[in-house]
Amino acid sequence: MADQPNGPVTVPAQAGHMLERARWAARAFASYSHGDVERIVRAVADVAHAHAEKYAEWAVRETGFGVVEHKVRKNRACSRGLLDTYAGQDFVTPRVRIDDKIVEVPRAAGVVLALTPSTNPVATVFFKVILALMTRNAVVVSPHPMARECCHDAAQLLARAAVEAGAPDGIVQSVAEPTIPLVEALMGDARTNVILATGGTGVVRAAYGSGNPAIGVGPGNVPVLVDSTADIRTTAQRLVESKAFDNSVLCTNESVLIVEEAVADKLVREMERVGAAVLGADDAQRLRDFMFPVGRLNVDVVGRDASWIAQQAGIRVGPRTKVLVAPFDVAVPEEPLTHEKLSPVLGMIRVPDAATGIATARAIVRIAGAGHSAAIHSSDPATVMRYAADVPVLRVSVNVGNSTGSSGLDTNLAPTMTIGTGFVGRSALGENLQPKHLVNWTRIAYNSDPAEAMPAYAGLSPWHDHRDPVPSYPLASNDDRAPRQAPSNVDALIDRIGARTASNGSSADDAAFREQVRRLVVEELSHLIKG
Repeated sequence: MADQPNGPVTVPAQAGHMLERARWAARAFASYSHGDVERIVRAVADVAHAHAEKYAEWAVRETGFGVVEHKVRKNRACSRGLLDTYAGQDFVTPRVRIDDKIVEVPRAAGVVLALTPSTNPVATVFFKVILALMTRNAVVVSPHPMARECCHDAAQLLARAAVEAGAPDGIVQSVAEPTIPLVEALMGDARTNVILATGGTGVVRAAYGSGNPAIGVGPGNVPVLVDSTADIRTTAQRLVESKAFDNSVLCTNESVLIVEEAVADKLVREMERVGAAVLGADDAQRLRDFMFPVGRLNVDVVGRDASWIAQQAGIRVGPRTKVLVAPFDVAVPEEPLTHEKLSPVLGMIRVPDAATGIATARAIVRIAGAGHSAAIHSSDPATVMRYAADVPVLRVSVNVGNSTGSSGLDTNLAPTMTIGTGFVGRSALGENLQPKHLVNWTRIAYNSDPAEAMPAYAGLSPWHDHRDPVPSYPLASNDDRAPRQAPSNVDALIDRIGARTASNGSSADDAAFREQVRRLVVEELSHLIKG
């Protein structure tokens, strides 16, 4: 059923409006030069960085999750920080491999659907939008309903900055009122070229089941092993700071502390010195009862500070407590403290030696978090190597807080808000999401026979600089967003195409030519009114 002019817009049509506009922008953007892309990305990153504090405060206020100063750091890392990380990398210019007689021509994905979570909302918007623009893709942001206002506003800010820097209108869009039917329509539409799904297991499974290419990530449940060779004082400081970082809403935060018995008492003392409260058996049980009342995580604790959680659980702790540490005895699925907590609560188990610690970490990851990440504090490379080989994860942070370690903020891993869990975690992505994952390369391959020479390609590029603005996206006359004289949009586009043709020696007044272009434009617009 087609939409009625000035009437309600159906969900499929609403999705179609956004995706058709994005496809229009993506087609134009795909011809931009490396210089154009650098200019646009820098403008977007600069405006994101300038508003990092505003959106950190807004995200905490809207969701109730996390710590403002920590979200500021994530917002900055996912704006100008990305420029620094990928400085000098080119995802636009064709690459010539002379020795292999191969030329690689980049091909943008097209339209990226970016699903963003409530826990790391604006940082993920910044991250996914900038990665999409680096690779000349259009992006439609679908925020989590709990963070829709801050995310939608942030996406609109980035969209304006991109267009003002010369990007096509519609290159960045955002869903103002996300609903399950609308998100499903966006995911299942053939005009969506790839889905970036960051969120709960249900969201990721829906993305993979949409019929479109998807890059989804699995949940975390990070074990951290502290062996007898670790610098205990430094380790305690790093553990508490990492577990308290943004109140543990990053999926890379430590979930279960596994410590060798020989250094356990010392580690407990040092952690208490820097802000941890290590609970006794009775208080640990009160914490279990509050956090896992029916065997599942009480979502009220997500992103809340340790003092609030302790108060709600009926546990007395000091006002400056940053982390609650709850000891347990056996790493089995029936033990609630072995599961992901998304809050500054750390389960703790003692083990007799490093080998048993590694086996315990394997058990934790089998319960949840396969493919995600793990951490270890040790000065023994043999133990670190065995840990990485035996625990089924794809990133292991060493002697660093894992919240910022596996996410690339405090290591040289790619900085990311999207952690790939690979085959073991049922994900198509096995590393931290990077720009290279949003572009394919068409490879021109010459005969390998040395007698068959490959001509010179150096300096050749099919793209060109865009110094003039791209024509506005033409809206259908029955679209409420169209100007009252909507047909002039089409005529202006035809005039512009005609003028370009005239500059090449053809007549811009050729009626047959104008009619041919009009038919092409009308065919494009027909997608907008299909309900």
